Amino acid sequence: MSLDQNLFTLIFTPNKNHPNVTDLVDPSETVHYHKRRVPGQEYKIEVFDPMSESLLITATAPSTSSKVKILELYNPTKMVEFKSTGTLSFRWSFKWEEHEFEWKREQCFLIRKPDPPVLVAVTKEQSRQVKNTQVQILDYNLHRFDIDDRKGLEIVLLTALMTFHDSGDAVPETPVAEQTQSPSALVPPPPPPSISRRVSAIMSFSNEAPPPPPPPKPAPRTGLDRIREMQEMKGEEYNEITVEDEGTVEDYGQYCSDLLSDDAMLFISVKSSAAAFVPKVLQVVEETKRVRYKAGLDDDAELHQYVLYDTEKKKGPKRINLNDDADQKAKYAPPESLTVHLSKIDMPELAPKSTGGTIKGKDKKGR
Repeated sequence: MSLDQNLFTLIFTPNKNHPNVTDLVDPSETVHYHKRRVPGQEYKIEVFDPMSESLLITATAPSTSSKVKILELYNPTKMVEFKSTGTLSFRWSFKWEEHEFEWKREQCFLIRKPDPPVLVAVTKEQSRQVKNTQVQILDYNLHRFDIDDRKGLEIVLLTALMTFHDSGDAVPETPVAEQTQSPSALVPPPPPPSISRRVSAIMSFSNEAPPPPPPPKPAPRTGLDRIREMQEMKGEEYNEITVEDEGTVEDYGQYCSDLLSDDAMLFISVKSSAAAFVPKVLQVVEETKRVRYKAGLDDDAELHQYVLYDTEKKKGPKRINLNDDADQKAKYAPPESLTVHLSKIDMPELAPKSTGGTIKGKDKKGR
C-alpha cells in the first residue's frame, strides 16, 4: 500500500555497526527509537529512547513463531497481550485502554463493532513476506477517540510491527560481550567531519570580523572632582568632610566653600581621618575661610567656628598613670583627632564648656 508523503513517516533502518539493532528514523535521518534483538533461546526485543537511553518496552515469547507475545511497557509498567486471532488470514490483535486494535498485514485498525473499523496505521510492504520498511501512524484518526496515553499506544503499535519483522528469523549469534552493552554502545558514533567541511569551517572562522574593542576606561578624577568622589564613597552625611592624605588643601577648601554657598547648608563639619591629618584639617578650615573672603560671602553672613578635639574614645582597657612627674604633666601632646564645625548660625550646644575641650571663635573677615 502506498504511503501519504505529507504524513510523518518512520523508516526501519538496520544499524551498520550492530546487526541486532534496528533504528527507526524519519526522512531527515533523526533517530526516534532503537530496537535491539536480545540473543537467546527465547524471543525478546527491547526498544530504547535514543535521547535518554531508557528502556521503553520489551516483547517476549517462547519463539518468533509463537502465536502470543507479551509486550511490557515501562514508566509506568503495563502489560499488553499481543496474539494471533486469524485462522486463515494474517490477523493480530491487542487491547489498549477501552479500545481493540488489529494488525492485518500492512494495516492496523481500531475495531468498532458493529461500526466499520478505522485505519490508524499503515506500512509499506517491501516484499510478499511481512517485512515492512516504513510506517505511518494516522494521528488524525486517533484524535477521534478518547485515548489518554497516546505515546504509549504509539510504542505498542511500533513494537507489534517489529515482532513481524523477526518472524521466521533464526536466533542471532552474538558474542556474550555484546549482551551486556548499554544502549549508548549500540548507537554508532557520529562520523568525523570531512576535510572540505573542516576547511570551510576554518575559513568561515577566519573571515569573521574581530570583536569590537572594549570601551576605554574613564580617566581618573582629579582635583575638586576627586575630593567630591572621595566624600561620596564614604557614605557619610553630606555636610561631613573627612580630610585624608589624598587631595590638596586648596581643593578641600574649595569643596567646603561650595557646600557653604548653598542656602540650605547651615553648617559643615571638617574632621581628620587620623592623627597625622590634624594639622591638615586646620589648613583646610583656613583655606575655606580665605576662599569665602575673596568671594565676598562673609559680608552678609557671620561664620561661627567650633573646634572639638580628642572626642573619639580610645579602644582597649583604660591605663592609669601613677607617675607624679610634673615635667610629664606639663609636656604638650597634640590631639589625636580634630573636628571643626563651620556654621552660619549660632550653635549653643557646641559652645565651649569649662571642663571640655571645645574652642569657639568668630570670623567675619575670614582671618
